[in-house]
Amino acid sequence: MRLSMDEIINAVCLNIAERKGIKPTDVTVQLAWEEDTGFTAEVWSLGRSQYLIESNLYEAILRYMFSEYNARVFRDQVELIVNDDEEEIQAIIRD
Repeated sequence: MRLSMDEIINAVCLNIAERKGIKPTDVTVQLAWEEDTGFTAEVWSLGRSQYLIESNLYEAILRYMFSEYNARVFRDQVELIVNDDEEEIQAIIRD
């Protein structure tokens, strides 16, 4: 299974909203990849900005897979990639 960049953003929005007790629509996410830092996200909510590291993104994806697809996925089954053809960050979920 492959999650698009939009689904990864949704996963982060849902995760942050649940943690802060706000609506997912009150969360804005910008995903990034850099050679030095790997995959990161800048998240804006409640008028504040915070940075998430790669492990936070994996946590959000695991929770999203369970809540949206009713699939128990473990960390070693998820790989974040940069798809150059589509110019976006994607998550590959392996069985």
